[in-house]
Amino acid sequence: MDASSLFNVKDKVVLVTGGGRGVGEMIAETYVANGAKVYISSRDAKACEATAAELTARGPGKCIAIAGDLSKYDECQRLAKEIGNREEVLNVLVNNSGATWGAPLAEYPDAAFTKLFTLNVQRVFTLTQALLPMIKKGADRDGVGRVINIGSVNGLTVPAMETYAYSSSKAALHQLTRHLAMQVPGNVTVNALALGPFRSKMMKATLDAAEQHIAGVLPSQRIGTPEDVGAACLWLSGRGGEWVTGTIVPIDGGSVATPSRL
Repeated sequence: MDASSLFNVKDKVVLVTGGGRGVGEMIAETYVANGAKVYISSRDAKACEATAAELTARGPGKCIAIAGDLSKYDECQRLAKEIGNREEVLNVLVNNSGATWGAPLAEYPDAAFTKLFTLNVQRVFTLTQALLPMIKKGADRDGVGRVINIGSVNGLTVPAMETYAYSSSKAALHQLTRHLAMQVPGNVTVNALALGPFRSKMMKATLDAAEQHIAGVLPSQRIGTPEDVGAACLWLSGRGGEWVTGTIVPIDGGSVATPSRL
């Protein structure tokens, strides 16, 4: 029982949504570095293509870009169909695409809830539903069928910032994760990672203004790195994570333990 066998994703087929930059790029980079064939998708076609080319050049795996606006039902269906046209199976689906919205309570717009619940929750369900037959087939053929949803510590604790729709949508995503895990067959697992602060496009402004403070109140004394989220995904994708399902795993440097200080 060596480590390489427990976390092996070589030659597995992976889809990472929102994989063109930020946390999605960190996750895609980890899979490619460990020999997987990784598809990435987001609205920004240029960023997706650039990231795919860079990650493929590093290898040893391969990265392929398929642009798409995953807030739209038809685009999710198109992406699923295109993956199906290219591959027989999908071993790992990482639902990472997401958005946030901050505004004072009195000014918080109704549109924020529509936008964030659609992308952060509803389309996760849409894409998972569409790709589940391929994921089941991958589990039956290769022993690997995984859905990993990227949640947030803001869905576990009350954030200090006024991001009402974001925290609510991530809590909903965590519950969706548990519900899906109860419905899919035993050889497919569904889990979520509740991420703390990572340097991403979503958190850029916050970290530019207060990274030292945010890191300072965490027990780990730092923000997350690509290795932190990548290692968690490898664990859940390999044999080592096979008996874990319906679970929300904080990858947060201790954020959940110190909610009142963030």
